[in-house]
Amino acid sequence: MNDFSIKKRKLESNLVKYKKIVIAVGGNALQRRGEILSYENQLKAAIEAAPIIKLLAQKYQIILTHGNGPQIGCLALERKSASLDLLGAETQGQIGLIFSQALGTFGQTAVPIITQVRIDTSCPSFKNPTKYIGKVYTEDEANNLAIKHGWTIKVDGKYWRRVVPSPQPLQIIQLDAIRALIDTEYGIPPMKIIPIVCGGGGTPIYYDESGALKGIEAVIDKDNCSALLANELDADIFIILTDGGGIYENYGTSEQKEMAEVTPEYLIKSNAGKCFPGSMGPKIDAVINFVQRSCRSDVFAAIGDLKDAEYILANEKGTIIRKNVEGSVKWRVEYKK
Repeated sequence: MNDFSIKKRKLESNLVKYKKIVIAVGGNALQRRGEILSYENQLKAAIEAAPIIKLLAQKYQIILTHGNGPQIGCLALERKSASLDLLGAETQGQIGLIFSQALGTFGQTAVPIITQVRIDTSCPSFKNPTKYIGKVYTEDEANNLAIKHGWTIKVDGKYWRRVVPSPQPLQIIQLDAIRALIDTEYGIPPMKIIPIVCGGGGTPIYYDESGALKGIEAVIDKDNCSALLANELDADIFIILTDGGGIYENYGTSEQKEMAEVTPEYLIKSNAGKCFPGSMGPKIDAVINFVQRSCRSDVFAAIGDLKDAEYILANEKGTIIRKNVEGSVKWRVEYKK
């Protein structure tokens, strides 16, 4: 056996020992509601998360993804003639740079990859847009902007936001490139390089009749794409970091309580995603999809606040979604009448 074969076998043996974690950071997690969408504010939020991401990369294989809702919405206002697929690619570079700088501040190298994702042009979302992008508005503000720019707008919690087509992700074109980073010596913890991929759900593309790849005016849901990525990489854990906590029952009321652990079946039966039709709904759908699609019983997903990232894996904050939970759900704090 030559030296290359010995080194390759040793590398493959080492990789088996480490768990893969796909971490999806919401675009809103880089911009707390009420804050200005500035480079400084986004970098500040990323720097808060960077130490725990680097710490996790010491013992796990980390793949980082991110949202782009506020960022692409802002760009779309500034450059109305540009298509959403091109603006989405720009946000991948923009936010990838921010995370690279934040991680680099703590001595961790990260490599953003402009990721393309194949979709089906006949997807119903092109007729019924559902993906929220951009700032939040009052109803009057949103109606005025809809008339001015020809937008479709929908309610997002207490506010209104622009919605655009969000087709289902079918294939991550750069998947082999992602594997090439994590399945080498650079991906062995402590990781030398953390890949930043599928930003904003990736750039939506399709094959035309001639077989050429083309972009299309749409924004793929980041959490849905991240869940597909996690399944394709056979990840052990899929974490969504947000600008809020985990999954709640009776959210926003005096009777709200957070789920500590829950099964996908309970979430489906209780219509948890339907209770959060805006930003949280797609996140709940994504964690359900990841856990249910995996053939393994030990995988789990989690949703929690970006600032609580270090506590989520220990199940001290946020919500963990796994195949088997005694009683189907466990509450963070028991509600007492």
